[in-house]
Amino acid sequence: MTASPSFYAASSLPAALDALAECGAEGAPLAGGTWIMRAPIRHEPLKPIYVGLGGVPELTRIEETDGALAIGAGVTHSALGEAIAGRPELRVLAEAAGRSANPAIRRAATLGGNLCTADFAAADLVPALLCLDAEVEIAARGGTERLPLAAFLDLRQSLEPGRLLTRVLVPRSAAFSAHARLPLRKAGDYPTAIVSLSITRDAAGRIAQARIAVGSVETVARRWTRLEAALAGAPLDAEAAHHMATELADEFVGRDGVEAPGWYRVSVLPVLVRRAVIALH
Repeated sequence: MTASPSFYAASSLPAALDALAECGAEGAPLAGGTWIMRAPIRHEPLKPIYVGLGGVPELTRIEETDGALAIGAGVTHSALGEAIAGRPELRVLAEAAGRSANPAIRRAATLGGNLCTADFAAADLVPALLCLDAEVEIAARGGTERLPLAAFLDLRQSLEPGRLLTRVLVPRSAAFSAHARLPLRKAGDYPTAIVSLSITRDAAGRIAQARIAVGSVETVARRWTRLEAALAGAPLDAEAAHHMATELADEFVGRDGVEAPGWYRVSVLPVLVRRAVIALH
């Protein structure tokens, strides 16, 4: 018979970092728990010890800093969506937070959990933050370091025990943004594919800079840099963007899954690009 995991409820960030450092590889942080609680369904083992982060106030703050919006890793999807609603440059993030999963999950699932769950390819917040050039802060007993989100995605599975994602920093910009996702059947389903888009325009109304990220198609979300380069200097035209995306979509190798085959995930990308561009008008 497998023993139930132990649980320690941290009341401050230093207490959480101490507990995680002392647990080592035997422990893991626990925030919303929406992924961890389904580990038995996926036939995955639980950790012997979980460090609860729900009582750590530092992790639930959303603050304006010099040049960036700092979002605590413990902020839930629903709280994030409500806090940034109405800001055009952050519309992509508000839509990602406000349309993922279902209302009950959005009230529990946290930003940090969404970014740290490497096996969850359909995470909405990841492509949204990639197109916003977000950075993350990683804390440990010895101090804090900051790194680009894309770099964090590459190393998140190899982070040493005792290190904790504490904040996400989104730089301020004058961009307009949109989030397009395709659930297979109904709104609460995992998205088959996601396109997150952030665009700045020049004085003539042409695209000065485009940042595009694709999620749920491959195992890890990433920027679509070839399409970004193709759109730079072009008019903001949905059909032209659809055509360019169709020409360039062959760089993706879609992941096969129970929801959809890989080829289908890739095939819908041009349509999602068009929807995202239309949403900017």
